[in-house]
Amino acid sequence: MSTAVTGGPGYRIRVVADLADREACFAVRKEVFVVEQRVPEDLEYDGRDETAIQVLAVRDDGLPLGTGRLLYGPEAADRTGGDPTVGALGRLAVSKEARGQGLGAALVRAIEEAAREAGLLAVDLHAQTHALGFYERLGYDAYGPEFLDAGIEHRSMRRAL
Repeated sequence: MSTAVTGGPGYRIRVVADLADREACFAVRKEVFVVEQRVPEDLEYDGRDETAIQVLAVRDDGLPLGTGRLLYGPEAADRTGGDPTVGALGRLAVSKEARGQGLGAALVRAIEEAAREAGLLAVDLHAQTHALGFYERLGYDAYGPEFLDAGIEHRSMRRAL
């Protein structure tokens, strides 16, 4: 897996390489999901982070701004219908201060690049319904009915790579 760094003005995105990076990802996820959206912590941290490919966006001064992860193989089977050629993008979170600047899209693209490098042919995700337009603009197509996850309405989406 490449550890290439990408980014934009004032930030860099990298594949998580160590415990400090993983803890930074957890800090952003706690801020966004547990505090803002009131997702129970035991649901947010599901034990799959050890095997997931995670990406981290940090401001030039090192402050964590955003994160996301890619599950694949057996860890993603429940999200992808068991298709080993499809990865599952999830836990995409951008801190309040960094929203509206294109960071979420850059994180999605970094995860998609990691999926390509892993040999995957498509990426699946469960989008909160308020974010459907965001993912549609990135080429994802919604399918199936709405469903509740952690008490929040979601819809499945997929994009071929």
